[in-house]
Amino acid sequence: MNKGLRIILRKSKIGHPAHQTRVLAGLGLRRLNESVVRADTPTIRGMIRKVIHLVDVQQVASEERG
Repeated sequence: MNKGLRIILRKSKIGHPAHQTRVLAGLGLRRLNESVVRADTPTIRGMIRKVIHLVDVQQVASEERG
């Protein structure tokens, strides 16, 4: 069973460096409380690590990935 990560934008990107805004855009997050499900890969984990102070992350099963 493949694992996924549900990523939820919890804090505003306003006032944060441009590279963090670009990371959020790369993850597909645009608005507060918006969530996306991404595959659990080292690349995605690295992106999350750059903006962990702005997001919440939950692990989900493959059936929940839409």
